[in-house]
Parts: sequence; C-alpha cells; structure tokens
Amino acid sequence: MARSADDSGSLFGEETPRHATALPDKPAAHQPLAARMRPQTLGEIVGQEHILQAGNLLPRLIASNRFGSLLFYGPPGCGKTSLAEVIARETKSRFVRVNAVMSNVAELREILAAARRQPEAATMLFIDELHRFNKSQQDLLLPDVEEGTVRLIGATTHNPGFYVNPPLLSRSHLFRLEPLQAGAVAGVLRRALTDVARGLGSRGHTAVDKVLNDLAVLCDGDLRRALNALEVIALSLPEKTAIGEKELEIFARERRIRYDADEDEHYDTISAFIKSCRGSDPDAAMYWLAKMLAGGEDPRFIARRLVILASEDVGLADPQALPLTVAAHHACDFIGLPEAELTLAHATLYIATAPKSNSATLALGEAHRVLKEAPVQAVPVPLRDKGGQASKRAGHGKGYLYAHDFPENISGQAYLEKPLALYTPKTAGWEAKIAERLARWRELRANPGPPKP
Repeated sequence: MARSADDSGSLFGEETPRHATALPDKPAAHQPLAARMRPQTLGEIVGQEHILQAGNLLPRLIASNRFGSLLFYGPPGCGKTSLAEVIARETKSRFVRVNAVMSNVAELREILAAARRQPEAATMLFIDELHRFNKSQQDLLLPDVEEGTVRLIGATTHNPGFYVNPPLLSRSHLFRLEPLQAGAVAGVLRRALTDVARGLGSRGHTAVDKVLNDLAVLCDGDLRRALNALEVIALSLPEKTAIGEKELEIFARERRIRYDADEDEHYDTISAFIKSCRGSDPDAAMYWLAKMLAGGEDPRFIARRLVILASEDVGLADPQALPLTVAAHHACDFIGLPEAELTLAHATLYIATAPKSNSATLALGEAHRVLKEAPVQAVPVPLRDKGGQASKRAGHGKGYLYAHDFPENISGQAYLEKPLALYTPKTAGWEAKIAERLARWRELRANPGPPKP
C-alpha cells in the first residue's frame, strides 16, 4: 500500500494525497530505531561500495540526475529502500512509495494518472517487493516508464531474471546489493548507540566492539534486523547500562536462519547442497543440509533431490545409491521430523562420499541428440514382435539369436540397423568393472562363438 502522510511527513503535491509524500527532514521519535537510523545521504549508506564508490555508474547517474528506471536486487536489510529514498532526496523528486504486496491495478492507474498531470514534478515511483506484481501489473508500468512520466525504482529480494518481465527489465539499470559485512553492520550499531538525535544516545548505553560485532554476525548481514534487535535489548535494560554478552544470549537462542521457500535463498541453498554432494565434499553438504532443515525446508524436497543425485551423479559407479536414497525418501514420509533429519544426513553422506559417474546422464542426452538430429531407425526384423499371424507372415522375429544360447550371453547379433556409441563407462567405483565387461563383450561380438550344445 502506498505510504500515507502520517508515515513520512507532509504531502508533496495536492493531486495525490494518498500516495505522493515529501520525505521527512528528520525521523519521528516514535519510529523504530531502524527507521530513525535510515540514511539521509548517499554517504551514510554502508556496505555497498561495489556500486556506490566514487566514480562508479550509480553515483554518476544520481549526481547528473539523468537516469531512467533502476532495479535494486538484494537480500532483506541490505539498503534497497534507503538507497531509493536517498536518490529521491538528492534529485529533489516527488516520491511515491508502493508496496507490491498490498497494491493493485486501480491504485497503480491512479498514481500513473497523477504523474501524467504533473510532469514537472519529476515523479519517482518506488515499488517495494516488485516481484510480487504479476505480469499484467508490471506491463501496466511500461508505457509511463518508457515515456519518462515516472522514474521507477524497483526493489526485490528475488532474481529479476525470473520475476521481472523482460520488457521492464530491459528498460532498467539493474544493481545487485550484497548482504552487509558484520563490520559495516557493527559500525552502524555503534552510531545508533551514540546518536542522540536519531539513535539511542540519550539512554547512555555502552557496548564493547565484540558485542556489537557478535550481534551483527547473528543478524546475517540484515541491518534492519540488527538495529531492531539492538533497540529491543536496550529498551529491556535500565538507562546507562552496558550491553554485554549476557544480553545477547536470549537473542542468540531465538536466532532465525534467513530462508524462504519462495525466494532465492531456497534455490541458492539447494544448489549449493547439490553441488557439494556432486563435488564429494561431505562437510559442505552437511552444512547446507543443516541450513535447509533449520530454515524449515520440506524434508521430502531434500530427499527427492538426493534420489535424483543418485542417478544423475553417482549412477553406475555405485548402484546402491539409488535404492538407498529411495528408501530415505520413503522414511521421511513415515518417520517425519525431527527424526527424519538423521535419515537425510545418512543419505547425504552416502551420496557425497560415493564414487561419481554421470555416464547415465550423458548416455541419455546423447540418445536424445541422435533421435533429434538423425532419421529414426526402424526396429530390425529379427527383433520385432512375432505375435499374431500377420507378424509371422511378415517374417518378424526371423533370425533372432537367443542370447542365452551363446557363451557369456553374447550372440554377436546387431540390435540397431546402424550401430551407435552412446554409453561410455567411467572408471570410478563399480563402473570400472562394467568398462572391463563391455570391452570383453566387444571382442566376443566381433568373433562370436558357436551356440551352446
């Protein structure tokens, strides 16, 4: 929902009193600490030097006030909203803020119509959680973005490549914001403790650097969360009290892992888990498994990925991987959490420490390629089904050599009209024996022995 005057100060323009607001010169005393400490200038934004360092593209665009739409992509609490507000201040733009979770098409139409009526006001439309807008809502923005009626700043925690419509994405400068390093967060916490006008300075609390750094680490680079935690801890203590390790214990016990099954963290973590298993690193695999479980991931989702790994990456190097992971998947269903964590750990360690072969993956891919690029081969007559009178009259099955009648079950018969080489065994684990066996069979096919008596 668009910000109201009560949220951020006096109105900027009479035509859209529900949306357009002037950013306040100073925060209100009743606001949370994270809101009071929000940066007022570009110099106050911390931890995003890779895009904000002097001479980089974004500072130059802001200084010249000659830019179109901007997209800020990054995790919670890294400064996306703060950056948007600072840009609006420094460019003296009419600022309209919308939260995509609560907005709708009617509200967007009203905002865009008001911007068209006031072209001289330089409307900057900030849409928080832009990924929540559906395709039609995003398409609605396109004409006004293209005409320059509004300058859009979109903030999202999701990968814009998946969640922002390509036409809108192509008309915007994309900047990725990183999670804040603990040192940067701790520095802001120190400022908040001493700042009398905007922070907690009037309460007289103190804290050593280690405590502030530990609090920053616990908050995983989320500055908003760290400031809110500091405020809760400070307000629970008498004024002029030192904040120490003991005061962090309760917060540490209630720490929440940043993990959302609908967001990038879900996909990035399962990707790291899969690649750790594939790369035979059991320590990394167990770490990412624990993170997913702590974040509330569905254990059956993890188990399904392990079943896929068993065929995709372990394959014939250890044929026991597939039945073991299938058993783990069934166990997750009838055991449930928390005990199913042990089953997942068992299967994860098995996959991570198993010899690896992707020969099944490669062979299937090669077979699909040949089918797509070459004419489809007919089934050789000796291999065709001879059931039914018509098939028999056509000679189907005639000339078939029963493999069990020959030494080592190798008759020398061709099973394709045009031979293909699709499967190449690896030399890891059990598959090394398969490679030896196939080499022996190639020799027998070239010189097949007579049928068994």
